[in-house]
Amino acid sequence: MHPSVSSTLAPETWPFSLALLPQPAYMVGGAVRDAFLDRSREYLDLDFVIPRDAVKVARAIAQHYQAGFVLLDPQRQIARVVFPNATVDIAQQEGASLETDLHRRDFTVNAIAYDPHTQEIIDPLQGLADLQQRVLRMISPANLEDDPLRLLRAYRQAAQLGFTIEPATQETIRSLAPHITTVAAERVRVEIGYLLAIPEGTSAIATAWEDGVLAPFWKNATPESFQKLAAVDTAAAFIAQNWQPLGVELQEYIRDTIKTTRLGIAKLACLVHPDPETAEIELMQLTYSRAEIQSVTTALGLIPRLKVTNMSLREQYFLFQEAGTGFSTAVALALACDNLVEAMPGDKLLKVYAPLIGRYLNPDDLVAHPSQIVSGKEIIIALKVPPSPLIGKLLTEIAIAQAEGKISTPQEAIAFAESLLEAP
Repeated sequence: MHPSVSSTLAPETWPFSLALLPQPAYMVGGAVRDAFLDRSREYLDLDFVIPRDAVKVARAIAQHYQAGFVLLDPQRQIARVVFPNATVDIAQQEGASLETDLHRRDFTVNAIAYDPHTQEIIDPLQGLADLQQRVLRMISPANLEDDPLRLLRAYRQAAQLGFTIEPATQETIRSLAPHITTVAAERVRVEIGYLLAIPEGTSAIATAWEDGVLAPFWKNATPESFQKLAAVDTAAAFIAQNWQPLGVELQEYIRDTIKTTRLGIAKLACLVHPDPETAEIELMQLTYSRAEIQSVTTALGLIPRLKVTNMSLREQYFLFQEAGTGFSTAVALALACDNLVEAMPGDKLLKVYAPLIGRYLNPDDLVAHPSQIVSGKEIIIALKVPPSPLIGKLLTEIAIAQAEGKISTPQEAIAFAESLLEAP
């Protein structure tokens, strides 16, 4: 038995007992592949194939450990057991034998099986040899055509593993590329998300587009779009080097419930039409969330404004209000749009962007982070005016006057608001 399999896939590292798996049972897929590559995972994602009663076995494991249970595919008999730090998928074997099942998979490196009961490796398609050569090779064109999402997964897996796509496989992918439009948009979006999340994904996205796999989804993309995409990575590195807190922010998710980072949003903005309204339509077609779409369109809208020199405090105030927490995304995208990091000396770039970034990173800066010294209710009571949109406008003017140093107390704010109301 291969030594890395014994250490990485040892049953004692699993969240359940091997005794609950029938004989025979085979571990397959990414976990086996990654074991031979010595790729460790904090979160275990285990896939098993058994000849019969897959759903029954999965349900019994879930009940034994009071774990989550999800019936993924009742027709094909696939179920998932969800543990705090692992998911375990158990599927019924396709065909009369394990070998038949393995021959129906996507790539040879994903068609290696491991029997934990006997510690036997089953490799009918020479996936181990392709692992050693770091090559992603299809099992057959028919398998790719059966699920065209596999066309896109080839680029994603090659990028994640640092593999090359075998030439005949890539040629087949090109010929089958039109089939990608039959795949549900949300499945495509998930794969794009994986590619946007890793630096190696940038060139993979460009190649997938050139090969026709992503072209149907990014109809307004051009070769320059992918140059810009690569420039975002360079810009992110520049930001991290010169403004570390901003670099950290780029790696954060835009929402706790949405696993797209601020840097991912900047990359996404490179692939859509630069007009925010057109970009919104493209992103809606790919089933992106409202938060993701708004983040992209806000960043696109801010690009020309970030390039304005000698902005007044008033202009800066409205820029920060519009940017909100997407400021870091907009800066990365602005730097990438004209490839500024490569084109402009670092000291000049620092001079151009440092004032705005300095304000953003200073929580006490009243231009970037205004603090309300008087409430709308207080204005209504003090000035005896009815509630209306005018109150919001007064609060904005008060915040700007405070940032400009014209007022600093609630009393001065009320007096300032009164002067605005009395003005002709």
